[in-house]
Amino acid sequence: MAFDKIYQYNFPTTIRFGAGSSNELGDYLKKHALDRPLIVTDPVIAQLDFFKKIVATLRAGGASVEVFHDIHKNPVKSDVYRGTDLYDATARDAIIGIGGGAALDVARAVVLRIHHREDLFKYDDLIGGDIYVTNDVPHFITIPTTAGTGSEVGRSAIIADDETHQKKILFSPKLLAKVVFADPLLTMDIPPAITAATGMDALTHNLEAYLVNMEHPMCDGIALQGISLIGESIATAVHKPDLESRSKMLIASLMGAVAFQKGLGVVHSLAHPLSSLLDTHHGLANAVNLPYGMRFNIEGQEQKFKKIAAALNLAGSDGKDVVDYLFELNTTIHIPHHLSAIGVKEEHVETLADLAIADFAHPNNPKPVSREHFKQLYLEAL
Repeated sequence: MAFDKIYQYNFPTTIRFGAGSSNELGDYLKKHALDRPLIVTDPVIAQLDFFKKIVATLRAGGASVEVFHDIHKNPVKSDVYRGTDLYDATARDAIIGIGGGAALDVARAVVLRIHHREDLFKYDDLIGGDIYVTNDVPHFITIPTTAGTGSEVGRSAIIADDETHQKKILFSPKLLAKVVFADPLLTMDIPPAITAATGMDALTHNLEAYLVNMEHPMCDGIALQGISLIGESIATAVHKPDLESRSKMLIASLMGAVAFQKGLGVVHSLAHPLSSLLDTHHGLANAVNLPYGMRFNIEGQEQKFKKIAAALNLAGSDGKDVVDYLFELNTTIHIPHHLSAIGVKEEHVETLADLAIADFAHPNNPKPVSREHFKQLYLEAL
């Protein structure tokens, strides 16, 4: 891959990938006769120079642009309702999500709500709510600014209840972006700590997707290649970022989101409660829990762990070697080994275990996970 070239991929949607691809946004809007976009982002991205340049360029080209950035770092229903209100009040004709997973989840949920005005959680996929997603949705465009969730190519949004903090999945093929502008230049200035946390989120997606007990060779191949690309590039992206490492991380993040159409597993069910209860950054929560969750999964998955070890180019070839590598990688990129270092206390464990067993991710784990398993894993990681 030449890292100074823009590529087009047409799977799972149209993806313009490469340095400078985000500069094509204005022409794309004009081509599709869209001139009143709502841009959904987060409060941090909204203050950055590259974002201000995107908005200014669109306005200079004649577009009427509204920006919505009043969102939580772990999105909740009220974020979606406020974004919808702004869309309505200003008569928008498209939605552009620019940012990481939080901004893109809120953007996608607003896309759903524009023409589906029942209570948002009626559309929760876990209770079959996807069957109610029957109307058209606004034109939807995504531009990722982190290499983590891969939400730019997703068909679902994870939104929490404001009161209970329980996360819901809003899903429909209609929620897939019409086009993705994946520009690694937008990720060049991400701070090392965020690069590390989001990068480990992408690695978690690829690892858990590969381990899901479902026969899906296409997703498995994508996941293994994603694992390999992250192994090659994450340390450089954190410590001495260059276009090659940022490009590899961005495409690997996108690949992880494609692969986890299979499902996720125990690590995400350990991580989600940390975000809900303690407002922990999702990628950081995954990163700290990842070695413990992978160790839990080794039994019965020995052959898959051999392939993971090969993808990571490890000297050893079993599950223990993979787990040791994950601990070492966290050390290398300055992620702590223990939950206590990110604010978790023993008094939180019972509530975390309750939330984890109710989480949607672990039913796809390659081995069953009980509430007691979750409690022990939290205590082990503490």
